[in-house]
Amino acid sequence: MKKIERPTYLDELISARGDGNIKVISGLRRCGKSYLLKHIFKDWLIADGVPANHILLYDLENRRNKHLLDPDVLMDTIENKITDDEIYFILIDEVQKVKEFTEVLESLLLIENAEVYVTGSNSKFLSKDIVTEFRGRATEIHMYPLSFAEFLTAYDGPESESFLQYINYGGLPQILTQATHAKKAAFLGRIYKTVYLKDIYERYTIEYPDEFEELVKVLASAIGTPTNPLNLANTFKSKKHLNNITDKTVSTYISYIEDAFLVEKAERYDIKGKAYIDSPFKYYFQDLGIRNAILSFRQVEETHLMENAIFNELRVRGFSVDVGQVPVRIVDEEGKQVRRTYEVDFVAGKDSQRYYIQSAWRMPDEEKEEQESRPFRSISDSFKKIIVTGENVLLKRDESGVVTIPVTQFLKDPNSLDL
Repeated sequence: MKKIERPTYLDELISARGDGNIKVISGLRRCGKSYLLKHIFKDWLIADGVPANHILLYDLENRRNKHLLDPDVLMDTIENKITDDEIYFILIDEVQKVKEFTEVLESLLLIENAEVYVTGSNSKFLSKDIVTEFRGRATEIHMYPLSFAEFLTAYDGPESESFLQYINYGGLPQILTQATHAKKAAFLGRIYKTVYLKDIYERYTIEYPDEFEELVKVLASAIGTPTNPLNLANTFKSKKHLNNITDKTVSTYISYIEDAFLVEKAERYDIKGKAYIDSPFKYYFQDLGIRNAILSFRQVEETHLMENAIFNELRVRGFSVDVGQVPVRIVDEEGKQVRRTYEVDFVAGKDSQRYYIQSAWRMPDEEKEEQESRPFRSISDSFKKIIVTGENVLLKRDESGVVTIPVTQFLKDPNSLDL
């Protein structure tokens, strides 16, 4: 497979150099963290002139390094390699495998001539306790599966099929080595069961494993649909006849799924009132291939998958992403004023930037176009408003400034939000 560069994350690692913090690469298992650290970043350090003996790399998934899971053995090994006052780069892959790894990181911070970079695969790695303990001395570089633009750099199939391949099989780098649907589906199903589920079961006590896995399937079925723990618990009771699953249990289980970086939550935001609204929330999967494998590829709806892909792209670009709510008063057919709420699929914010984005798989006529742009007309501010469509159309801008752009251009062009 062709080497896939990950320039966004490499730039983050480079810019964090010298900040005095532990650099933590977090993210979904198998999304490329180890390759970023052990190959891309290491190669960059060597090209930048760092001597090879000043790059201390420890792969803790390698059976040969099992002895290094003892924190004292690891610390002794590192300290014995530091023999002068020049800067050493300590690279540790899957550091959470080390016993008492938070104390190891604290100790590494005390080495004045060391830059420390580590990977970890779950958010317990950056839990509230650890963040409090480090008091701002950890810099997180959160890594996602391949973006569509990254995916294209190694994809060798027909260009016309690239987007459908991406939303069907996702962006785990290894998926590009699987030649057929059967192999891709088997790979994704195997990874889900033997890596992600296994990690969760090893990390937490799951009292109802069958119900937990059913919950994951429900979330996978409901991408782009508002939901909350109480509704899900009621669904279990009414349709699955599982009365032992309470809303508290559902909420706890969802937090485990989020901790494993399988899903991310989008909150609802009142655009006019400038305030967040309590549940329901929307959940999106960080990798669409895993989402589809969870459902055995039985619910591959392009509409929802494209919406999920847009959400992921915005997160990769560093935006916080909410679901916009626009309360309005309109006159109904009987001439009465009624209250309605329009939804904006995504409100993307970063620093002083904000964008309103609608996802529309197909807009076959003017009525559908009007429907998609209607919420925008009720927003009084001047932030940019964009409709992303699955159709192969030329980028256009209407008289009110609403931009319509095809999804492939939106995902490929890093400047697509500002076209």
